[in-house]
Amino acid sequence: MKKIIILLICFYGMYANAQSYMLDQIVAIVGSKHVKQSDVEGLYLQYRLNGYPVHGDMKCDMFEQLLIQKLMMNQAEVDSLVVEPGEVEVELESRFNHFAQQGITQEDIEKHFKKSIYEIKDDFRKDLHNQKLADKMKNNIIENVKMTPSEVRSFYNRIHRDSIPQIQGQAEIAQIVMYPPYSDEAISDVRQQLLDLRRRIIDGESFKVLAVMYSEDPTAARNGGELGFMNKGGEGLDPEFAKVAWSLKNKGDVSRIVESKFGYHIIQLIDKRGDQVNCRHILLKPKPNPESIATATGRLDTLVRLIRKDSLNWNVAAFRYSQDEKTRFNGGLMINPRDHSTLFEMDQFEQVDYDVIKNMKIGEISEPYESRDEKGRVVYKIIKIKDRADPHRASLKTDYSFLQDLALGEKMNKVIREWVDEKIESSYIYIDESFKRCGLSNNNWLKQ
Repeated sequence: MKKIIILLICFYGMYANAQSYMLDQIVAIVGSKHVKQSDVEGLYLQYRLNGYPVHGDMKCDMFEQLLIQKLMMNQAEVDSLVVEPGEVEVELESRFNHFAQQGITQEDIEKHFKKSIYEIKDDFRKDLHNQKLADKMKNNIIENVKMTPSEVRSFYNRIHRDSIPQIQGQAEIAQIVMYPPYSDEAISDVRQQLLDLRRRIIDGESFKVLAVMYSEDPTAARNGGELGFMNKGGEGLDPEFAKVAWSLKNKGDVSRIVESKFGYHIIQLIDKRGDQVNCRHILLKPKPNPESIATATGRLDTLVRLIRKDSLNWNVAAFRYSQDEKTRFNGGLMINPRDHSTLFEMDQFEQVDYDVIKNMKIGEISEPYESRDEKGRVVYKIIKIKDRADPHRASLKTDYSFLQDLALGEKMNKVIREWVDEKIESSYIYIDESFKRCGLSNNNWLKQ
């Protein structure tokens, strides 16, 4: 139960914590919006549970955050901004799917709140609507804020030399990837294992228990193979897997063997709700045999020798021979999913890749080595260091985009502060005596 409470507060801090307040009080009014004591306490607890540092005046900081949020919500309604129900529902289902992935059941949540799941979701739905309404107002305030190159330079020149941010070591790499082919025997072995597991489930054994014991999807396996509710066209969902999952009719039905880009599965239907389905699966992956590994590494060895002798161009080799469809068309260059740049901080690499990259020089090509792709499948690859930078202080020459983002953030904060000042002047503000002692960063709150 403690785990449930922590997760609920981390996701829905104010509402989850409010359940413990038998007598709640209004500590501020902003326009037509109220701030309650439980809002402050819930946000404070949420920060603590998420591992953020807290200090003695942190509740005062939280209180001011809530004042600004309520001011934005109030103005959003004045400006007739709209949050579509679908936006809230997508976020709501995402949150509850996360609970399911953490092993928290619907029954656990109902027991904690002493309400039906429909009542709980309705309460959470209101909170999410309010959060999104404030976010829309904030986006409206800053949507036209831009940075010119001269403003970025001015921002950089204003920073004290000792306060210039430190940039971690970075690398830009290209790769040529080969998948060791699975033998017919390896595929047959996996299919037979799944047939045996399916028969055991049909004969009465627990799908959940067998998923924990045998599935090679570690995230889902911890939750008995359960994936949580998914939309039919969900991002990253394999089409063949989706087709079979949505074809199951009755709760408890177990599918035939399904081949997807992740491996081979059997699927059990848990529940259907409109265009969404919740199911369990057991995933098994064929294992490459020594002969197929030798074939892949041998081909890569040949490519390395030819490229090092200038008998073969790296980009041509990547296009012709790499089996990674995401990178083969651009010379094997990897794209960082966090910011869509070609630079990776060194701690972003998987350990096996980091161990190869850390001592390589610009232009150097590695020997073939074993790694894993984003689906966990074994791959063999060679990499080339296109560029790299050691840890250093940020500079306009090498880190312009990073500094531009910092400068833009500062400018956006200034625009928001000015907007808040203006709206405080024209809004009804009430602050309870218990929070008037706070050293709020904006003194105008207390002038009303």
